[in-house]
Amino acid sequence: MNLLAQGDPISTGQMILIAIILVVLFAMFVVFAIFLSYFRWWIQSFFTGAKITFWDLVGMSFRKVKPSVIVPAKIMAVQARLQEPEMTTKALEAHYLAGGNVPMVVRALIAANKAKTINLSFREATAIDLAGRNVLEAVQTSVYPRVIDCPARGSARRSLDAVAKDGIQLKVRARVTVRSNLQQLIGGATEETIIARVGEGIVSAIGSADTHNKVLENPDMISKAVLARRLDSQTAFEIVSIDIADIDVGDNIGARLKADQAEADTRVARARAEGKRAMAVAQEQENTASIEESRAKLVAAESEVPKAMADSFRSGKLGILDYYKLRNVQADTDMRKSISGGTSTGA
Repeated sequence: MNLLAQGDPISTGQMILIAIILVVLFAMFVVFAIFLSYFRWWIQSFFTGAKITFWDLVGMSFRKVKPSVIVPAKIMAVQARLQEPEMTTKALEAHYLAGGNVPMVVRALIAANKAKTINLSFREATAIDLAGRNVLEAVQTSVYPRVIDCPARGSARRSLDAVAKDGIQLKVRARVTVRSNLQQLIGGATEETIIARVGEGIVSAIGSADTHNKVLENPDMISKAVLARRLDSQTAFEIVSIDIADIDVGDNIGARLKADQAEADTRVARARAEGKRAMAVAQEQENTASIEESRAKLVAAESEVPKAMADSFRSGKLGILDYYKLRNVQADTDMRKSISGGTSTGA
């Protein structure tokens, strides 16, 4: 320091020493900063028994995994005494990198473990979560069944319309109580399929009833018939019960169909009668034309008679006496016809 104060030049060795000291100080600062950023998570892990080392936290940063997600999830599982050998820190990191929701999976496993009636493993939970399903909601639905309206709320149809064998229409609204089937949640059909199948079963049950009065007297026959068909097969739910919330009497569809059929038959009969009448008119016109044609031929033939008689007179084959005899015969014939009520033929 005295040399510096006296203005002596700094040697190369001193400059190297100062650079080394600065680098060491910077490295210590970086290490201290890293230590401070991970110390909170490490101390929580240490005192809760999560068994996440400081180097695991550092490695998460290199693997682009947020310790703020993994550490609380692991602590939550340890505090809940969740016995899952497969749920290691590496497995949680892998699920996070795959795009899964780690806290939701852990909460779902804790809920299933507390229920003691739901068998859900870590592998199944992560698979359900990666499939896009809400695994926590599925577990909650398994514990507390869910009610689905049929038809669904907000749909264009307010009721399921079906017709009994007597032709009377019934309008039904049902409520389906379901719970999640975790074993079929992956690849299983959703609640839209349940609504469609239940609607189909209700329509079929009402359609097989002899009269609508039987359905009104025993609405539970619909529920029994629908439940017997096992409509929850290959779906993500298990049907607990089907309850008929409301049932109303609609129109007399059978009478309307019969009336429409009678009207259609009447129109067909009218069309056939009109066709026959048109054919008869056409036939009459044809007959009239034939008569007129025959009359024309008769007139033409009668016009040939005077010519023939004139030829006979000229050739001498017919005499005047013969002509008068023919006229007498014609006159006698006309007289007899007039007496009998006939018409005269004329000369």
